[in-house]
Amino acid sequence: MTISPDQTREARIRELSRAHVLTSWSAQAAIDPLPLAGGEGAYFWDHQGRRFLDFTSQLVNVNIGYQHPRLSAAIAEAAGGLTTVAPSFAQESRARAAAAIAGVAPEGLSKVFFTNGGAEANENALRMARAHTGRHKILAAYRSYHGATAGAITLTGEPRRWGAEPGMPGVAHFWGPHLYRSEFHASTPQEESERALAHLRHTVEAEGSHQVAAIILETVVGSNGILVPPPGYLEGVRALCDELGILLILDEVMCGFGRTGAWLALDHWGVRPDLVTFAKGVNSGYVPLGGVIVSDEVAATFDERPLPGGLTYSGHALATASALAAIEIMRDEGVVEHAAEVGERSLGPAATALLGTNPLVGDVRGLGVFWAVELVSDQGSRRPAGGETMKAVQAGCVKRGMWPLIVANRVHLVPPCVISHEDADRGVGILADALADAIP
Repeated sequence: MTISPDQTREARIRELSRAHVLTSWSAQAAIDPLPLAGGEGAYFWDHQGRRFLDFTSQLVNVNIGYQHPRLSAAIAEAAGGLTTVAPSFAQESRARAAAAIAGVAPEGLSKVFFTNGGAEANENALRMARAHTGRHKILAAYRSYHGATAGAITLTGEPRRWGAEPGMPGVAHFWGPHLYRSEFHASTPQEESERALAHLRHTVEAEGSHQVAAIILETVVGSNGILVPPPGYLEGVRALCDELGILLILDEVMCGFGRTGAWLALDHWGVRPDLVTFAKGVNSGYVPLGGVIVSDEVAATFDERPLPGGLTYSGHALATASALAAIEIMRDEGVVEHAAEVGERSLGPAATALLGTNPLVGDVRGLGVFWAVELVSDQGSRRPAGGETMKAVQAGCVKRGMWPLIVANRVHLVPPCVISHEDADRGVGILADALADAIP
């Protein structure tokens, strides 16, 4: 595709943005966001005509790639009909999208409550859990991000919650498994799993199991490191919940809909949660959409009593039309299977090969098109690499035409699920060169 530079337009966008836009999670005077002009597949470009291989998927949501013609056409077609329908009415794309989403969930999770995004999905999941159990406490992991609304940010365990504290009452945090930075002095995945489960049980007991409504987990932790749970961990959490009458909420907002090479990340472990939250990849972010997939047992709670929640745009017609089209496209084009293959044949092996080739690389982990390369300033102590190193890596990648996702001391490798094997290899090769330049 021909890219026509338009630097006058870029300057105007920068000027308007500086004057009127507040950018999330940023000190405004310290940033100058790059104006984007377009995108296609696994690439985007700016108004100067520079084309970048995207290893961010924006916010790990453009799973199907930029400007998929069928998905754009589906949204345009939906806009030609009734564009907005209140939740108190029934609407075709809402009903069909709910059926399609439930169709990729474990058996017995048959109903969907639609929201505008992932944070609202988690808000409503915890509200349903409290109503269903009659209990009020929710347990969440320290290494987690569940959204920035009042309840979701309280569930969040990492420092982004600090600015919102004091938060919603009734939330307690615990340490989940992370072998490379184990809180439990474990040396094997099995030890990490067993000790993390023992710690979780102790936390539940300390909080009073009879008061705990739910445990919420990112099936694969996203923003806090792309942490794949060790063998037996998710199964152990499910067993603990069953034993004590606690609901299990799996947050699949980032890791769902193809990202890990499965429709839902939970498919890798065969665990059946009580509630699943989703957003992002369900329609690749083309229109804001999220939701909760609800088990039949929890849904039955609201057969004779009102569901305690609602949103003006719950199941918005354009958003649900886009989700239905996205799921159909992913099935027709084998997007989920392709993501798994990229993880197994190109992206995963190429990323793993960085271990031992550069002293900055401490750990590599992931599934599908969901990988993290953790950088350290010292291999022995595993001290995280500093900000200047991460800036150098970012600049080195951008200079070479690949846009990386830098999170703390990690480079997250999260391209669109449709990325080719060749581009996956090329992107990791660019990272390798940038890492070489960044060695002190």
